[in-house]
Amino acid sequence: MIFKDYYKILGLETNKVNKEEIKNSYRILAKKYHPDINIQNPKAEERFKDINEAYQVLTNDSAKRKYDRIWRSNRGSKTTTSKKSKNSDSLFSDFFGVFFGEDNTQTKDSSKNGPIKGEDIETEISVTLEEVFYGSEKKIALRTIDGKMKNIAVKIPAGIRNNEKIRIAFQGKPGKNGGENGDLFIKIKILDHSKYKLKGSDLYTDLKIAPWEAALGTRLSVPSLDGNVIVFIPPGISSGEKIRLPKKGYMTGFGDRGDLIAQVQIAMPKNFTEKETQLFQELQKVSSFVPREQEASGVDLKRQV
Repeated sequence: MIFKDYYKILGLETNKVNKEEIKNSYRILAKKYHPDINIQNPKAEERFKDINEAYQVLTNDSAKRKYDRIWRSNRGSKTTTSKKSKNSDSLFSDFFGVFFGEDNTQTKDSSKNGPIKGEDIETEISVTLEEVFYGSEKKIALRTIDGKMKNIAVKIPAGIRNNEKIRIAFQGKPGKNGGENGDLFIKIKILDHSKYKLKGSDLYTDLKIAPWEAALGTRLSVPSLDGNVIVFIPPGISSGEKIRLPKKGYMTGFGDRGDLIAQVQIAMPKNFTEKETQLFQELQKVSSFVPREQEASGVDLKRQV
């Protein structure tokens, strides 16, 4: 078993160094020789193993005292930084076992692949249009791996899009070998609304008006997510025409808002009074308007309002 100069491996000239100096040297070298960034260099993996081995011994007070006695008696002798152990898959060599004992199997196995991040978890919650428009907080319950229920508060940011995901760090499955927990991803499902239909950043709603309002024009109050809006209905408007209310829709995600689009629907009374029936009969006698003939002649009945 060949002696390893752990101080030399970490780029340190002497053993008169504190733990912080050892950690700083380790961080620099571990980053430089990490296998993930040295894929084409097979020697980097062995160097990385030696760096980890040196760090584990020199940052353990008891192991360092034991190692320093060996180090002082071996200064100037042949050292190595790349000799493989009997088990080539092990992160640590047999020399490492001198300081932590031969029964250190668990340490070897747990460090075999280094820290492993836990798996991510994904779930879905349903929210109302008002909740995502103004922003809100929801509580969800998740079952942990030991069967217990865990409550998590989720902040719903204003303007989040349908099917967008919220990430909550470290609330996923536990990591291995000291690795971080996975993350929790929450998919947002915006529920259908009784008044509005969300399309992108625009909101669509139906605007029902009476026949005489369509004929004569009027001003109406149209509800939006943040209050009522007064709109002008021009005379002669038809069912299906749309009135666009700028910046009264949903959030665009760029600090602006889409539009609220009200589609006109002319609603007829189910039951007419005798006077109403008489007035409609009189209108029928004096009016020459026949919408079917205008459609046949190719006249566009729709107007941009």
